[in-house]
Amino acid sequence: MPRDGPDILEARPPVAKTSPVEFVKQVQTETKKIVWPTRRETIMTGVMVIIMTTLLGVFFMGVDSLFDVLVRFLLSLAK
Repeated sequence: MPRDGPDILEARPPVAKTSPVEFVKQVQTETKKIVWPTRRETIMTGVMVIIMTTLLGVFFMGVDSLFDVLVRFLLSLAK
């Protein structure tokens, strides 16, 4: 039965093996390329996360309270 895609059993090209020492050197080289945020940026981001989490918590508390009132009202009709 012919297939439209590549053959699943097709051989893959060999993967180059690196020694653990070379791997650590590559990791150190890549780590030096990272641009770390400043202290001020980190603090501002943390404050924004706290504010947004609080706002979302208050919002969902309000939605939950609204559903609580609605369900209680509907259950009171069933009595």
